[in-house]
This record gives sequence, structure tokens and C-alpha cells, in this order.
Amino acid sequence: MSDTDRKTTRATQVYDRLRREILTGHFRPLEKLRIDAIADEYGAGNNAVREALSRLAAERLVDRQERRGFTAPAMDLEAWQTLARTRSLVESLALRESMLNRTDDWEERIVLAYHHLAKAGRAEGFQQDLPKWNVEHRNFHRALIANCGSHWLLDFCAQLTDQAQRYIYVSNLYRVSPRDGLAEHRELMEVVLDGEIARAEAALVAHYEKTLVALEELFQIEEFLTTLVADAPS
Repeated sequence: MSDTDRKTTRATQVYDRLRREILTGHFRPLEKLRIDAIADEYGAGNNAVREALSRLAAERLVDRQERRGFTAPAMDLEAWQTLARTRSLVESLALRESMLNRTDDWEERIVLAYHHLAKAGRAEGFQQDLPKWNVEHRNFHRALIANCGSHWLLDFCAQLTDQAQRYIYVSNLYRVSPRDGLAEHRELMEVVLDGEIARAEAALVAHYEKTLVALEELFQIEEFLTTLVADAPS
């Protein structure tokens, strides 16, 4: 492997780890992402970290301010409400198209994705292994819309999922009201497989609205709000 290939591979590894840790709350909102500190922690060069942060800024998973460097993105209730509504609209369309294009293979992939999600959700130490659950949760929702026939639509849904995942992770960590997530996903799977498009769209929106309400509850708690500010840039 050439030096250039090694540098590219290392930069990708840094990007993958940073992306994962941002999505799962390793960095608190508005926390300054210091290149030298991350490089030391990751055992990587400053250039690899800077390249990874620039890529994440382009994906809106990191904020970049002129002459102030990079920070973890804020968590804002109004922004979350807008995101949740947008995600419901876009994924409802993708789900409708997938159901219109239904195939046996698509249905089987949904069932398999739910099986993996349920297994992760029932695992001992579930709360301590939320990143694993997040992967299966993402895979399940992706499976629902995978047959929509538009890579543009799937890419946009993936971007919305990235933005939503930070909020969903926090919602699961600090949950106020009890919620049977497995039952919700099983019901969603069954409605989709039944083939009634209007009911399936309504079930998907209802599922997302429960997460919306859960976050709205959290944003009313003063103790929770204090967790959303750390090392704000000066």
C-alpha cells in the first residue's frame, strides 16, 4: 500500500469514528472539537482529523465557524420539530413508493431487519449498548423504504436519519415516559406487510410523532437542558 493510500485509509477511519461518536452523543452539543486533542485521542495526524471534520461539516453533522474552528452541532427543540415533520413527509413518500413496488425479497428483508432489531432490543444491558441498537434501528427503517426506486430519495432520507439519530439517541438515554419500542416497530412492520398504504403511512407518522413528543417532554426539564451545553465556543 502506498503512503497516499495509507493516509486515505487513516483519514477514512478517523471520519468513521468521529461520525459514529457525534451521532451517539460522545460529544455534547456545542462542544469545541479541538483537532489536536482528537488527533491525540485517536492516534491520528492533525491533517486526517481536519479532513474528517471538514467532511462532517459538509454533511451538517459538525458546525464550522470562521476562525473559531469546529464544534459539535447544537440540539434545539424548534430544529428538531422541523426535522421530525420533514422526515415524516419524506419517508411517507418513500414508504408509499416501496409498497407500490413491493416484492417478496423486499418483504423478507423487512422481516429480517425487524428480527435483528428485536434481538438488539431484548439484549441484556440494552441501555449500555444503544449504539448497537441504533444500527439495527436504522437498518429497519431503511428496509421499509428500500424499494422506493429512487436513490435520490433514499439519500435524502439517509441525511434526515443522520440528523435525527442524535436526538433519538438522547431520547432513549433520558426517556421520561415509558415506551414499548419493539411493539411499535412490530406493528409498523405488520401494517406495511399487510399492504394498505394509507394505514402504513399513518403508522409511520404516528411512530415518529411519539419520538417528537418524547423529546418535547425532555426539553421541558431543566436538568436535561443543562446537559445540552458544554464547552461552548467563545
